Amino acid sequence: MKIKATIDSSLEETEIIIHAPANEQIHKICQLLQEKNKMISTLKVYKGITEYYMEVPRILFFETEGRQVNAHTAEHIYITRYRLYELERLLPQNFMRISKSTILNTEKIFSLTHSLSNSLVQLQDSYKQVYVSRKYYKELRKKLEERK
Repeated sequence: MKIKATIDSSLEETEIIIHAPANEQIHKICQLLQEKNKMISTLKVYKGITEYYMEVPRILFFETEGRQVNAHTAEHIYITRYRLYELERLLPQNFMRISKSTILNTEKIFSLTHSLSNSLVQLQDSYKQVYVSRKYYKELRKKLEERK
């Protein structure tokens, strides 16, 4: 596969043209580019009365607690005004739902311990851990295998 990029600073909007035979790899590339275009890179979160603009890759996972959604980083917990179903649409592909109440950044997984009812995920550079329900375990394993 050859890749050619022409950089033109006079253009106001990015245009990507792909000339290729139809195959699965090209369809995946196009799909990723379209999804990436829709994704957010920062997220407005709150801690007390302070509003923060958090870089999405810093977030380890999102978790519901009562009626609010918390965004967990390695150091802190922030509140977001989005619902989990809204976050699923907005976040990049490395985020995935792992239970009814949790969305996980799969790039931050350190270890995965499997058991019959659910599996424990330990996160990089953090003491925090979350559980993957049986319903989502196979999908998470598949995503981790793709990451290799």
